[in-house]
Amino acid sequence: MDFSPSTSAQNSLFEKLEKIRRRQSKVRDTHITLAHGSGGKAMHDLIDDIFVKSFNNPILSQLEDQASFNLASLMQHGDRLAFTTDSYVVDPLFFPGGDIGELAVNGTVNDLAVSGAKPLYLTCSVILEEGLAVETLRSVVASMQVAANQAGIQIVTGDTKVVHRGAADKLFINTAGIGIIPKGVEISAHKIQPGDAIIVNGDLGNHGTAILIARGELALDTDIESDCQPLHGLVENILKVCPEVHAMRDATRGGLATVLNEFALSSNVGIRLYEESIPVREEVKGVCEILGLDPLYLANEGKLVLVVPGKYAEAVLSTMKSHPAGKDAEIIGEVITTPPGVVLLKTVFNAERIVDMLVGDQLPRIC
Repeated sequence: MDFSPSTSAQNSLFEKLEKIRRRQSKVRDTHITLAHGSGGKAMHDLIDDIFVKSFNNPILSQLEDQASFNLASLMQHGDRLAFTTDSYVVDPLFFPGGDIGELAVNGTVNDLAVSGAKPLYLTCSVILEEGLAVETLRSVVASMQVAANQAGIQIVTGDTKVVHRGAADKLFINTAGIGIIPKGVEISAHKIQPGDAIIVNGDLGNHGTAILIARGELALDTDIESDCQPLHGLVENILKVCPEVHAMRDATRGGLATVLNEFALSSNVGIRLYEESIPVREEVKGVCEILGLDPLYLANEGKLVLVVPGKYAEAVLSTMKSHPAGKDAEIIGEVITTPPGVVLLKTVFNAERIVDMLVGDQLPRIC
């Protein structure tokens, strides 16, 4: 007589064991300890209770050392893979308009988006300092999942490391992202030509200013928030009206000035900006005047710089203004032949000055 359990009975037993395991996988410590990075039960509970529970999706739930994808389903979106990685060390972890978790998701999504790609999947690796409050980590991870939901992407694999107290500053995050570039989309700074228009999707310098004020080193009272937001929806709309986008980049560290200098050098063209057309909030200008900063170099986390053929400029601008992430978009300059590799700014006083590459760092640990 066969006394082995039936398949249905086995499945029922496995389900019960899984429920018990899930109930037991709960972080009971209030602060991160070295045991949470040891590979044992404490680490298992941390990953299960905080990361797996928040990022829950079919790929992550496999709990393998890697995420695997069906290539045929990926290729339905396009014919080329876009792949990027970034690390986030922003101080403070929480700031007006966002936090390090939201920043990590949106920053990586935007790096994919400016290639014209549809972002699909992200990784999440964290370096935790011994002594970090578990609730702080839980809040950051929850914020990452909210941002992922808003961006329509999944966080599918990751890693956790813990270092001794003082060997890091609370929490660092590394993300990698993959997306698919649609057929026919070829965006590269090498394609920029004289006659092209330069467009930005809104006010510059908000993120850098928000971080500066959040550090509490200045007795300033403003309502400036980070512009942290995903941009792939805006990019998708742009490509519908202008499939011939020549260049696109998100203006993060180094700001608008750095991006445009990179563009000018890549295509060996000149760029002329018009100061009166560049959107900058008065509060940001005020902070810059007090501290001797230039808003053209301040970091952004939800702003892209777009270069399109001049004939498409007005249509692109109209489309951008109809999207929430581009409602304050402006045409701010043009591509010129000479001087090659140089960015010029025509000021409100009708004079011109060179806008060079950022030297040094106006504000460290901005993202």
